[in-house]
Amino acid sequence: MIRKKNLYRKPMKPFEASRIKEENELRNKYGLKNKKEIWKTQAKVTYFRHRAKALANKPHEEQEVLFRKLRALGLKVETTADVLDLKVEDLLNRRLPTVVAQKKIANTVKQARQMVTHKRIKIDGKTVNTPSYLVLVSEENKIEAKQKAKKPKPVIEEKAQEELQENPAEASAEEPTEEAEKKEPLQDETPKEESSKEPLEESA
Repeated sequence: MIRKKNLYRKPMKPFEASRIKEENELRNKYGLKNKKEIWKTQAKVTYFRHRAKALANKPHEEQEVLFRKLRALGLKVETTADVLDLKVEDLLNRRLPTVVAQKKIANTVKQARQMVTHKRIKIDGKTVNTPSYLVLVSEENKIEAKQKAKKPKPVIEEKAQEELQENPAEASAEEPTEEAEKKEPLQDETPKEESSKEPLEESA
């Protein structure tokens, strides 16, 4: 079994107070599950910066490919310097739970995350249950919440309930007749036993 490499790097100083405070604020603000999600987002920002540096001496057309990709994600990027200035918050703002909360589909970011994980959010008619999904600008107006479909009650049961409500006296009158029907076979059995004993007495 091939072990996959981590998509992030842990901080070099695990007990740095200022960094821990910033990460706690980001986790509460964006409704993140744990700090790994912050580190993964930081890894994406680092990747974009490395790509911008590698394309710095390339023709403008090749650089524009990266810029268009970032602009499609809703990031304001025009030059290589803009890519180098990207922050973790820029990508966290484009996560699906954050956009859902901004569109007032959910009251809070944590509620939005719960809706995403419970498969109650659709983008262009397709269910998306990945909280780390980065929403494109073209997809913002296609986000919607699933509506629970109410199951229709059977028509027969509804009619029966309406009849019982309209005629409660008839329903109460039917109950003793059912008990009488149950007792009738017991009365029929007793004379059979008596008739079976009579011929025995005559023979004696």
